[in-house]
Amino acid sequence: MTHKSKSKYKNVSLRYVFYNNIDDIPIINWSLPNPKKNIFLSLSYLKALEYTLSETIRFRYILFYDEETPVGFAATQLIKFNPEKLNFQGFPCKISDTIKNTLFKNTEVGVLICGNLFSCGEHGYVYNSDFVSPEIILDGLLNALNEIRKSESSNKPSFILLKEFWPASFDQTDHIKKYNFREFNIDPNMVLKIHPSWNTFESYLADLRTKFRSRAKNVLKRSENITTKDFTAMDIDVYKNEINTLYLSVIEKADFKIGKLNASTFKSLKKELRNSFIFTGYFLEHKLVGFATSFIHNNIVEANHIGIDYSYNTEYAVYQKMLYDYVILAISKKADELRLGRTAETIKSCVGAVPVDMKLYVKHGNSISNTLLKPLVELISPSEHEIRNPFKLLSK
Repeated sequence: MTHKSKSKYKNVSLRYVFYNNIDDIPIINWSLPNPKKNIFLSLSYLKALEYTLSETIRFRYILFYDEETPVGFAATQLIKFNPEKLNFQGFPCKISDTIKNTLFKNTEVGVLICGNLFSCGEHGYVYNSDFVSPEIILDGLLNALNEIRKSESSNKPSFILLKEFWPASFDQTDHIKKYNFREFNIDPNMVLKIHPSWNTFESYLADLRTKFRSRAKNVLKRSENITTKDFTAMDIDVYKNEINTLYLSVIEKADFKIGKLNASTFKSLKKELRNSFIFTGYFLEHKLVGFATSFIHNNIVEANHIGIDYSYNTEYAVYQKMLYDYVILAISKKADELRLGRTAETIKSCVGAVPVDMKLYVKHGNSISNTLLKPLVELISPSEHEIRNPFKLLSK
């Protein structure tokens, strides 16, 4: 379906085309506007998600053209969530029943997400800056998202959400606040810059202060009976039941759950992305007690989903071992940085990660409800955690 961006947002010349299925997208047109090869917007990655999750998530894709030249694209997901899972008691003051009942009238609320439901970062859209400005692509994107929302005849999404943006992009992305999108911050992404002198894990340990170096060695000692294995797609299939159980044990601890993967998705990701997707199994006496996944792209190691049998975690330091293993992986891949994602800020800071604030934008489809949305998002703020600095003074 082809549309032109209309003057509701700005009088721009972009033309956009919608796709409901990944296999219908012209490969060359999708590849051209993605010179940095964002793996989370690659057709291989998106195909793995759509093929394994389409029963619970509707996927929509958008290609933007300047006349006949593809200049950008976006990936979106349509989901439903239960408002009862929102922890209103966690806000610093109460949200009135009037606001809650207006914003969340139904037992299931639809959300149109531009971004990646399963990864933190700028994975919603890309564009070729040689052909189009950030303001123009955002105008076209907002217009296209609104068209998608209106076109959903059943289960029309109430909210449009754009997630998540790094601080370097705020000056550009704040442009959409002109169209009554509300901005808010959630827990920061914990990021470890890999120092050029860290050629081995031992050189990383040498730069830690005594307390944190002793902590790392203690973790390695407690977890010395744990063995690891890089899984193939076949391995993931063999252990699929255990993987699903371990993954759910972590998901169930999350404060807010709006989407989850499964072993089939991990298997598909491994088949599609090969060495760019790492799936590591953690074994204790031949029993799978955990797994950790990560993506390798653009000199970045991006930690992703994990699974843990928590009955072994305290004694064997399974989660802490995973964090140090991520550091080892980033050093071995000569990455510039390791992105450990949100949550567990304190323990991640103990390995050297620092918090980086990220921003999201949300809008309700009803103008009155969107007005009531403002006091709600103003109450959403990152959790407070103690951040540690484990390093001696490092020279750049």
